[in-house]
Amino acid sequence: MPFDRFLIAPLNTGLQTDLKPWLIAEDAFQQLQNAYVFRGRVRKRFGSLYTGAGWPNAFVQPNYSRLGINVGTTNGSGNLSVNLVALLSAGLELGTAAIGQQFLVGTQIFTVPATGTPVTLLATAGTGTGTFNTTTGALVITGAAINTIVWYYTGKPVMGLTQFDNQVLDNIPSIAFDTQFAYKFSAGQWIQIGPSAGRQWHGDDTNLFWATNWKGITNNVTVMFVTNYQVTNPNGSQVATDDPIWFYDGSVWGDYTNYVPVIPAGTFHYTTIRADKSYLFTARILVAFKERLIALNTIEFNATTNLNQQFVNRCRFTISGSPFATNTVTVGADIANASFAWLEPRQNLSVTVGAATATASGAGAGFIDATTDEAIISAEFIKDRLIVYFEKSTWELVYTGNQVLPFYWQKINTELGSDSTFSIVPFDKEVLAIGNVGVHSCSGANVARIDEKIPDEIFQLNEQPTAAVRVTGIRDFFVETVYWAYPDIHASRYPNQILVYNYRNGSWAKNDDVVTAMGYFDSQTGMTWLSSTPLTWAQANFAWNSGSNSTNFRQVIMGNQQGYVFIASANTSTNAAVMSVTNMAQVGHTIQLTIIAHTLTNEDYISIQNLAGVTITDSAGNHPSIFLVTVIDANTIAIGSIDDPLTLTGTYAGGAVVARVSNIQILSKQWNPYIGQGRNFYLARIDFCVDRTSDGEITVDYFPSGSQLSMLQEGNGGTVGTEANMGNGVLETRPYDPLIYPFESQQERLWHPIYFQTDGQTIQIFIHFTDAQITNPAIVSSDFVLEGLVLHTQRTSERLQ
Repeated sequence: MPFDRFLIAPLNTGLQTDLKPWLIAEDAFQQLQNAYVFRGRVRKRFGSLYTGAGWPNAFVQPNYSRLGINVGTTNGSGNLSVNLVALLSAGLELGTAAIGQQFLVGTQIFTVPATGTPVTLLATAGTGTGTFNTTTGALVITGAAINTIVWYYTGKPVMGLTQFDNQVLDNIPSIAFDTQFAYKFSAGQWIQIGPSAGRQWHGDDTNLFWATNWKGITNNVTVMFVTNYQVTNPNGSQVATDDPIWFYDGSVWGDYTNYVPVIPAGTFHYTTIRADKSYLFTARILVAFKERLIALNTIEFNATTNLNQQFVNRCRFTISGSPFATNTVTVGADIANASFAWLEPRQNLSVTVGAATATASGAGAGFIDATTDEAIISAEFIKDRLIVYFEKSTWELVYTGNQVLPFYWQKINTELGSDSTFSIVPFDKEVLAIGNVGVHSCSGANVARIDEKIPDEIFQLNEQPTAAVRVTGIRDFFVETVYWAYPDIHASRYPNQILVYNYRNGSWAKNDDVVTAMGYFDSQTGMTWLSSTPLTWAQANFAWNSGSNSTNFRQVIMGNQQGYVFIASANTSTNAAVMSVTNMAQVGHTIQLTIIAHTLTNEDYISIQNLAGVTITDSAGNHPSIFLVTVIDANTIAIGSIDDPLTLTGTYAGGAVVARVSNIQILSKQWNPYIGQGRNFYLARIDFCVDRTSDGEITVDYFPSGSQLSMLQEGNGGTVGTEANMGNGVLETRPYDPLIYPFESQQERLWHPIYFQTDGQTIQIFIHFTDAQITNPAIVSSDFVLEGLVLHTQRTSERLQ
């Protein structure tokens, strides 16, 4: 009896979980992990690259992609003695020195392995030694590279990634934030830029940074306004660690809340105080709209009661023009400039010069509260309209053109809002957001869910109170996708999954990754083979004349829990090593690694790179680099086991980094081409259309009749114990033996079959890396692209059984 053949291509549906697996679309997948649908084919998830320079010195390149602070320069003998607490003033408070922090002097890395008063630093190859007092912050470097900057890496999580629009064509610098400081990407690395005068932010790892660019003191100057919405008592007394709105003019930071204009004569203190002696302290959201700076969900300080007061539903707006606008006031013979940008109509600002007083008044500024008790969560533009997300509803802040009352609130949807400030992703005709009941699209006229194919995924969001706060999203223009990082029900703290949405065909997928912030990065130098990348030919899945490699190409960057910033690269098939190894030691048959806030699970694989002072050997005498993880605690993992012992030789010197090794997991629909006829079917083989690689392969397992019985395992005993030879399921994406198939090495696309020996109601395939494949660097670093499948089938029994 001849076989029927069924082509499944193009592959457009992606992840689909709204129906039972036998009812979903033929080209849909019940599970699509670490792979996604792209232009009719399934493609391996994006990899990542370092943002920092340093290549060809690959050993220190990870540090150039980490947020760093210049703490001084060694002298002519290679020595530096400095107290970091004193040096950074209030910027580095006592107690922030911690295990896992690092210093870099030239090409020598120093690591803090433990607390101590002082502790001897681990040091990679070089002439220098060092100690660090984790209580007082006293650092002593001796005999290192001479006249060289000492870089300090606090290891704090990345809490914001934005760009400063400095009005320079094709040169938009990227700005990063951790919980305390701001950093600018300059000269090939991330360098601290303030705030000035020893000030810093005081938020924790839930206080992400919102930034917006708007007018400075004059129209030709751009200023970036920044808020992390950190206030200990939103309704109550101010404390020293409350963070105001800050602004950045390209060189220094300023406290916008206490901004003092230039005073030609006399004295003047508060500049934003109104007649009721209250002023805007901070806000959740800052946006520039209709020639005004808008503050949403405000916290205002009342000098009369000496208390903060939060207005969760408030929009406060400046006058039309510069938010630094001043008014000249004459008091007696003295003249002073008073800021009145935030003054409400008919409000007065009291100015004291010497013993005399006068008032300055503003026109056009004010506030308007929405008629709801819900809090404002986020905001974004659709063309020239400002859409504002509340907790459970969506509104528009409508511009009237009336200078007395320039704005009013208009409700768009009464039941769909957003819980996540940084989940908002703008498009030209819509805005996407993650809410408490789904992923929404707002057109300006209506709000509707777009996640019908995966309706339950949003309910997998971690139930911790801070889970929604940690969600971040961004649009990748190059591959026409949106990424949302979120913590699922298995996350202990930071986001551990990335939801991938292809907005061209409405398909979904998921990645394993830990990302705390997302932003854009305009590379100032193009990628070249020698100078810019440590990739091998197998790992570089792109043409070297691709636009993605050119200067000023807009790339998506992501930050993680250890202060690394990396490029999300769809054309790279491996992940950058962006977790620092603080220490490692032999414990029985295993090796334990200290990795601060590693976020790994027992099912994860890692690649260890840049080993210094030690070697790792398996029982066969090989030196593996990829390992299965066993979690000990939040900062410790183990590799190796009794069945697979590992030996650590030497003394660890620091500097090693770990990369997450992603396992592709693709679970298909439960197929049966004859189910409408009430017939079982026999699957003889599937021809897989894959893109050619040099070393790649992957395994195709399969399950019959809606069961979870792996036919590959059952052939080796398994649960049922058939002992039948079911094959190994290996799908090679590399060409076959050139002596037998000489032309395959010249083909871009290969058709390779996998044979099956199963009859059932349905048959479902599972594409993944086995342990042997994922621990083979050549295989796991290869690309994987599936363009289509052809099923060779026969109908069998006359009824489903």
